[in-house]
Amino acid sequence: MEQRKLGRSGLTVPVIGMGTWKTFDVRGQQEETHRQEIVKTALETGANFYDSSPMYGEAERVLGQAIKNMAARSKVLVATKVWTESDEVAEQQYKNAFKFFEGYVDLYQVHNLAAWEKRLKSLQAFKEQGKVRAIGITHYSHSAFDELSRVMRNKSVEAIQIPYNALDREVEKKILPLAEELNTGVLVMRPLGFGSLVRQSPTAEELSQFASFGVKTWPQILLKWILSDPRITVVIPATSKIERMAENAAAGDGPLFDPDTREKVSRLAAKYS
Repeated sequence: MEQRKLGRSGLTVPVIGMGTWKTFDVRGQQEETHRQEIVKTALETGANFYDSSPMYGEAERVLGQAIKNMAARSKVLVATKVWTESDEVAEQQYKNAFKFFEGYVDLYQVHNLAAWEKRLKSLQAFKEQGKVRAIGITHYSHSAFDELSRVMRNKSVEAIQIPYNALDREVEKKILPLAEELNTGVLVMRPLGFGSLVRQSPTAEELSQFASFGVKTWPQILLKWILSDPRITVVIPATSKIERMAENAAAGDGPLFDPDTREKVSRLAAKYS
């Protein structure tokens, strides 16, 4: 799988990783063992970048335990987030994350810019202590992109996480050009639009025109559409299916789409959404 530098952070990550929103918010041995198999599949396919958050319920704990059970912490990259206006709650979130992820977090992000000034100071202190390797910020809403762009200029911010897919291209206007200017890493959430982009699929004939790029399925095509933008560092689709994790990872292999091919994909996305 192709590897890219996460901006100026010093980290190198695979172009396809794995999200944990909703899919890893589980309890019980059977469900958690199944999630460990997904984590294992991601690691085996080269998609060894995992993203989580305390707002995802049990996801941090389940992800951390899976990595620990596999004795794989040194082989993976873990991203998580702090998400609260409360300083007291933030301290508990930090404590939990360092416990779940064996003492350090590779990319620690301020989720949805909540109390970002205080949180960036804390994360910078953790970085100086060796508990955090890189610092980022996130937001899902177009209405927050002006604020996001302002915070991106803070010197401690080395990565951003934003929504981007073949139908949601708002970040192309301002956020991605600024990320390129600042040499900021870019993580992509919602690559399949909450699943709305894959509820219907183009015909087999329509899909076949992308076979030379090493992708066969519609989800793979949509993922490759995103990572074919060189400003993107890593795409983090979430799944609760082992076979889907392997399918997602395969989108990180083979040649990238040229601009004309990307536009073909965008037209198909509009047609089938």
